[in-house]
Amino acid sequence: MLLRFSTLTLVSFFINSCWWFCGEAEVVTCSNIVPFKYRTNNISVTDFGAVGDGRTLNTKAFREAVYRIQHLSREGGTLLYVPPGVYLTEPFNLTSHMTLFLTAGAVIKATQDSSNWPLIAPLPSYGRGRELPGGRYMSFIHGDGVQDVVITGENGTIDGQGDVWWNMWRQRTLQFTRPNLVEFVNSRDIILSNVIFKNSPFWNIHPVYCSNVVVRFVTILAPHDSPNTDGIDPDSSSNVCIEDSYISTGDDLVAVKSGWDEYGIAYGRPSSDITIRRVSGSSPFAGIAVGSEASGGVQNVLAEHINLKNMGIGIHIKTNSGRGGYILNITVSDVYMEEARKGIKISGNVGDHPDDKYDPNALPVVRGITIKNVWGVKVLQAGLIQGLRNSPITEICLSDINLHGMTGPRTPPWQCSDVFGVSHQVSPWPCSELISHQPGSCVNYS
Repeated sequence: MLLRFSTLTLVSFFINSCWWFCGEAEVVTCSNIVPFKYRTNNISVTDFGAVGDGRTLNTKAFREAVYRIQHLSREGGTLLYVPPGVYLTEPFNLTSHMTLFLTAGAVIKATQDSSNWPLIAPLPSYGRGRELPGGRYMSFIHGDGVQDVVITGENGTIDGQGDVWWNMWRQRTLQFTRPNLVEFVNSRDIILSNVIFKNSPFWNIHPVYCSNVVVRFVTILAPHDSPNTDGIDPDSSSNVCIEDSYISTGDDLVAVKSGWDEYGIAYGRPSSDITIRRVSGSSPFAGIAVGSEASGGVQNVLAEHINLKNMGIGIHIKTNSGRGGYILNITVSDVYMEEARKGIKISGNVGDHPDDKYDPNALPVVRGITIKNVWGVKVLQAGLIQGLRNSPITEICLSDINLHGMTGPRTPPWQCSDVFGVSHQVSPWPCSELISHQPGSCVNYS
């Protein structure tokens, strides 16, 4: 049952997203980070009265099913099976040692009645809701302090029905920060695979204070005008792998974060050892992003084999005065982008602040950024790299980059300030702050 989901879909995905740089190379995966668990015990949500007619409210059925799993104590855990149908429900929590399995044709759909949506405390590394002071709405599917949890299936759908939340944001009638679609907090050994995530009210997939997280073979969809619908945001988390997925949303496709200004500095939990590979997508914002909320620090991020089309920014590393923290050892390689406003942006003046208590002298450190093997067509501006006067961006290396611009008048191909680094075989020719390093490449630079 687990292998049946869509062989043709996967074959088509690899044919269309591997493109020129895959060649004959062996496909590397992160499957060993979290071993996939075979559950010896299976139950169905229909055993608890769920009706998949798209009208019946199934909150009680989902919550009772999870409660039963929590108290079964079966060796190997329990699989909760969701058969074909549309299951309307309010938010619900997951528990440890469970698999939520959506068969082909199964849709778990969020109710649009925000009046019954639970409120939870703000994350300590943010100090308040990301959008508004105070608490925040709980994610549609939520896990707090859990381990060994899998959300998978045969390409079933988790639909957040986010348009009511987007409209509240546009009309400024929100009382609290919008809910994420799926969030895991203080959790470990998490797998999300072979599921479609659709129309999130806010960020789609948000592992925060987590370790050992794998997201692969997923599709994430939201309209390009949907506000703040980031695809996947690893946040103060470690040992995270995101691969073999398609994302088309209204904000960054993947954004690595670690807390917000003085709250993130005080909490002090970095994001580290993040791998992103073979991800394709489209967005009016960034394809691969780090920040801007990175006050707990971000280090050791590898993003490779990325295919982007119709983008705002291809690669965006962003922070701000008052953020503190650090962004270290970031490598982005083998990227193809087509139709983008900006190919590469590394900036020290992006993002807002939670309140007026932040320290403007808490300057971030950005160092050790390698971007190589990038090919772009129809890119309006090749790049912008702007550090802070008292905290310049250092150890930047650009290698084997070719970003073809649009025809007609446009801004200078590169704009740089307060940055130190090198370049090798970059076209159009980068700014003078990146000293030409013709004999070698990023590997030779230290």
